[in-house]
Amino acid sequence: MTLDLDPRNTARLTISCPDRKGIVAAVSQFLHNHGANIIHSDQHSTDPQGGQFFMRMEFHLDGLDLAKEQFERAFGRVVAEPFEMNWRVWYTAQPKRMGIMVSKYDHCFLDLLVRKRRGELDVEIPLVISNHDTLRGDAEMFGVPFVQVGVTKDTKAEAEAEQIRLFHEAGVDFVVLARYMQILSGELLRGLGVPVINIHHSFLPAFIGANPYRAAFQRGVKLVGATAHYVTEELDAGPIIEQDVARVTHRETPDTLMRLGRDVERQVLARAVKAHVEDRVLVSGNKTVVF
Repeated sequence: MTLDLDPRNTARLTISCPDRKGIVAAVSQFLHNHGANIIHSDQHSTDPQGGQFFMRMEFHLDGLDLAKEQFERAFGRVVAEPFEMNWRVWYTAQPKRMGIMVSKYDHCFLDLLVRKRRGELDVEIPLVISNHDTLRGDAEMFGVPFVQVGVTKDTKAEAEAEQIRLFHEAGVDFVVLARYMQILSGELLRGLGVPVINIHHSFLPAFIGANPYRAAFQRGVKLVGATAHYVTEELDAGPIIEQDVARVTHRETPDTLMRLGRDVERQVLARAVKAHVEDRVLVSGNKTVVF
């Protein structure tokens, strides 16, 4: 006899805490005692002797004998507090709400919209904000709300205040910069109060400026790549989520380098967003553990 379990009636528990004996047993025993069925479990320790411990556990809620609020209170009191845990539980019946910021480049933006429509990304997209009107038609084609908020040197503070207001009204859980060609201020990051994911080519800082692929071509690079990371106030220095590269040869032109680079950017950003959406990324200082 097999149980007919609803695949949407699951939860994901993420934990980080000082490593010590008994963590896995305590978490597993608590879930077992309250009728939860564990279906996936991953853990990592930076050092079993005094290091940091990380865990991601996914479990079915069918058979759980506590309401969600009761479950969280009990887990916090019985397990999390004794082990000094930073923890969070996310219920998969509630898709994360992904805000997007984009400028004129469409390759990452369209890739995210297509993956969402195909069901590859379990998200809702309540709002796209752009500093240009170029991609409005693409957003509308996918039925995604699009708002243009122009940004100039003199209006940056006002524009960021409006962006914060719009994203708060949309109730976003995180924001993706799908090639948004503006530097986010610390005030904007603090005002948003949610994780922000960025994508950039991996030529930084060697090939900065408006045309990094031409600069890379002139140096005869043999690899092009991309990095997706969480955004911090220090430019392009936040915790890295995903990276990849593609090999190139002397036969490439600046245009083919750009096409290859954008392919890598799409794939890296999609993998990073998917990992975040599935609660597979745990931040530790300026590093990440990605299960």
